[in-house]
Amino acid sequence: MTITGETSSSESNATESNVTELKSTRARARVKAPEPTPFKPGSILWDTVGLHTSVLAANSAFVLQVMHPSIGTVVDQRSRFRVDPVGRAARSFASVQTWIYGGEEAIAEGLRLREMHKPLSAVDEEGRTHHALSADPWAWVHLTGYYASVTAVRYFAPAPFTPEEEQQLFDEFMHLGRILRVPERMLPKSIPDYWAYFADMVENTLVPHRVAHDVLDMLERVPPGTPTLLRPLAAAAGLTGGRLIRFITVGTLPPAARDKLGLPWTPADDRRLRAVCRTIAITTARLPERLRYMPIAYRAREAARARQRLDRALANRPL
Repeated sequence: MTITGETSSSESNATESNVTELKSTRARARVKAPEPTPFKPGSILWDTVGLHTSVLAANSAFVLQVMHPSIGTVVDQRSRFRVDPVGRAARSFASVQTWIYGGEEAIAEGLRLREMHKPLSAVDEEGRTHHALSADPWAWVHLTGYYASVTAVRYFAPAPFTPEEEQQLFDEFMHLGRILRVPERMLPKSIPDYWAYFADMVENTLVPHRVAHDVLDMLERVPPGTPTLLRPLAAAAGLTGGRLIRFITVGTLPPAARDKLGLPWTPADDRRLRAVCRTIAITTARLPERLRYMPIAYRAREAARARQRLDRALANRPL
């Protein structure tokens, strides 16, 4: 037999406990996470993101991004990449460099991108609405960058990363995700978690979106808006540089993504890719820093060295 008075007291205590726990959870949710800090000299991203060779690996990341149904649909309908591919690329790489080399401006840039993408949405052919800032596509845009960074090291770095460097690169990329306001729940907790997530996305989420094919095709075309007098020269450059960039882009895609896009790739192609990338890596390593790095990255590195020289002079001044 249940004693009514004891049951009532127990239920009351349980209810009070639940209410207290709920209030505590809400209070913790109201506490803002600390603001992310900008990257500084000495970080791996500081040394790698601004390299011109990083652009070659970044192309495959962009193809992976637009294979996501939401991203592909929004880019298809809201982006100017078809009419202004050069301008769009320049703006994108300037933004990426700002994340790493911009100091406090990097934090502002992360917020600006969020605000810029808030109103961006599109409806696909099946009537589904896609939002640019939904957690899944927003995280995928960022996390493909880690794939691009690992790929750049694999093909263009003078030596492979040590396990410690791999971990540092991963940690820095998760920190970059916080600068870009990627929801914390979307950030993998470890390198194995990342590759499990990446494989699942490629296998079960990505589609052979027409935008991905358009991006690849445009790498070999004369950019829209090219002056008539320059079009023959641009066409000739496209036959060489454009085809080479497309070849590297296709080759640095994961095999499962190439298969989805119906892009042929042979062992001979892979050997050629490695030979081409090795040649590029050796050649660029011999260039002066001013030519190896993109302008924002070079100026930031130059300014950081000047700041260090000033700090040493101040530390050693006569007192």
